Amino acid sequence: MTTPRDAHVGDYDPLASDDPEDVRATFDDLRGRCPVAHSSAYGGFWTLSRYEDVRAAASDSQTFISSVAAVIPRDPRGLRRPPLNFDAPAHTPYRRALDRTLQRSRLDHLEPRLWEHARRELAPMLARGGGDVAQEYGVRFPAWLTTEWLNLPSDIAPELAETSFRWVSAWRDQDRDTVNEASAAMYEMAWDLLRARKADPLPVEEDPASSLLAERVDGEPLLDENLVGALRQCLVVGMVAPPILLGSVTQHLSDDRELQDRLRANPELMPAAVEEFVRLYSPYRGFARTVSEAITLHGREIQPEEPIALSYVAANRDPEMFENPNEFILDRPNIRQHLGFGRGRHRCAGMPLARLGIRVALTHLLQATASFHVNGPTVGARMPEVGLTSVPLELTPARQEPRLGQMARA
Repeated sequence: MTTPRDAHVGDYDPLASDDPEDVRATFDDLRGRCPVAHSSAYGGFWTLSRYEDVRAAASDSQTFISSVAAVIPRDPRGLRRPPLNFDAPAHTPYRRALDRTLQRSRLDHLEPRLWEHARRELAPMLARGGGDVAQEYGVRFPAWLTTEWLNLPSDIAPELAETSFRWVSAWRDQDRDTVNEASAAMYEMAWDLLRARKADPLPVEEDPASSLLAERVDGEPLLDENLVGALRQCLVVGMVAPPILLGSVTQHLSDDRELQDRLRANPELMPAAVEEFVRLYSPYRGFARTVSEAITLHGREIQPEEPIALSYVAANRDPEMFENPNEFILDRPNIRQHLGFGRGRHRCAGMPLARLGIRVALTHLLQATASFHVNGPTVGARMPEVGLTSVPLELTPARQEPRLGQMARA
């Protein structure tokens, strides 16, 4: 039997608290009580909180489509950027072009430069004995990760860090004027990059813009406006999650000094630790789909055009899938089943690069310090993320600076 529409309004309020523990507790409650929950926030949307439901929806790109609503809150301007907002087959050439630039050989080439960027961007915090790890190191290092991947001029990295931080902060606050201003600046970066690669293309395996320009559909190149949209997506997609994830992980390690010391003494454990941290601290609760036709799920009638949030953070702490889901368990037997990077056609395009960046950033933070701990109030992320956006740390520098690039690879 289905539930009448007037009975589900206000099932839960995603704006009630930004504290990550409150958010996770809400999902724990919904998972058992109401696994397909409704909220009237942001114009109304559904939320899936059980692992199997989230995995199935993310894997079924014919029923659960991305071209209507891919994130909650939705972009009020109605912009559609590939590949995130495109469905197959229109989505496919963009993903193929980006995937081509993320092979292991390319990442191996980038890695030495990333160690150097990590060293340089953490250095000011080390010199001061602390700072906000999420808003300083957590913003600046990912800007270099994106700059290196896209082969941008080095002077772009600081500008990208500042602009993307301003954009994402305004997005969470629904400050439309600042969103538009910062987005326009990133679009200009994307246009400059496209024009540069048209004039002087690079090998397609080494450069996302050149790879996108080389794609053909029925013998025709992709439209410039869509190419710029894809590059604009590339500029910001790697700038949202890393600060939150790094902030959340450093708080965890501040609370668990034994684990902090263990990972510092055994950097070869970091690849496995990264996977468990991504499971525990998945930073997204607002990635969304709509259905291509009406469906009924757990007694709920869902119509086309109604956004459905795939709560990866809730799925990754589902006790039906992960034993003792709130605990950090190194080498968890089924860790590769986590949904921290999504699943299906729209899984995170930059997943290999993200893993590399998280590993380098965390390993260097540990190796460059003798200890660290949170020494002030933290700030939780608003929709569509979950986690910590501000984490003040006190750092005790290591007696000897680590040798860059000596750590085990994933």
